[in-house]
Amino acid sequence: MPFDVQSWGESFVRAVESAFGARIVCAGIQGSRARGEAKPSSDIDTVLILDELVTEDLIVYRALLQTLPNAELICGFVSGRMELTCWEPSELVSFYFDTLPLKGDLEFLRPLLTAEAAQRAVLDGACGIYHACCHNVLFDHSVEILQALYKAAFFVLRAKVFSEGGTFFRREDKLIPNLCGADREVMERRAHLMEHAPEETELIAETDLLLRWSSALIRAFPQFKLFS
Repeated sequence: MPFDVQSWGESFVRAVESAFGARIVCAGIQGSRARGEAKPSSDIDTVLILDELVTEDLIVYRALLQTLPNAELICGFVSGRMELTCWEPSELVSFYFDTLPLKGDLEFLRPLLTAEAAQRAVLDGACGIYHACCHNVLFDHSVEILQALYKAAFFVLRAKVFSEGGTFFRREDKLIPNLCGADREVMERRAHLMEHAPEETELIAETDLLLRWSSALIRAFPQFKLFS
């Protein structure tokens, strides 16, 4: 039976309401299920933010998740409100926009989603991709890792476009028309590699674009002076 996001979400909300009631700040889903881009085997990324979180809540939440349909696919994020408010802002940009609230909302995070936070998300993401490209060519030589790095570029580019113009495009098909140059080339290459996995002999050639692109993003940021 096809996965019905609305029906599953209603079951999820009923379950968390029965356990946590008015303590729920936000309950929702995110990731490919929320974007409408999921495959049958895709994870169901849940979000649960409570007024505050203690270990007993985790035990209760774990038990109720196991009662839901497709429990074997469920993963996700849980937190207390105050901890999330104090989170690294660069990580909150994608978190906020990629979450589809089913109960409550995340509007208390909105003031933290500045251009500076998005720029930091771009830099952190580009550094991670750059390092992983080098590591993969030297040691792992994995096609699967390369595909995952091109997927990571999607998240970096969403933050980059947001930092530049204030619009966040959750879906790939909405993002690509707003890209140009190397940014667009990377996303178009990602789409191709998702459909046509490269041979191991092609890995270095397919890595070259991603390595050069991430390098350019890193070097575009001004260097911080530790001491002045």
